[in-house]
Amino acid sequence: MELSGGKVEDIKLGFDKNGLGGIVNASRSLMCAYKSDIWKDKFSEEEYFKATRHEALRMKNELNDVIKVGE
Repeated sequence: MELSGGKVEDIKLGFDKNGLGGIVNASRSLMCAYKSDIWKDKFSEEEYFKATRHEALRMKNELNDVIKVGE
């Protein structure tokens, strides 16, 4: 996940051991998910909402992997 030039690992310290405390603004990444290399061949512009959902879940999983919720 790329966050305005940063990487998900860069925001790890913003979260506590329970995965709380951090705020991530990914509005542009989500609004334009259907154009990204990951989703452009799977979803059309008319299906932007599907690409947005898939990208949000992908980002959530990647973030949870890095902050290791519950450890």
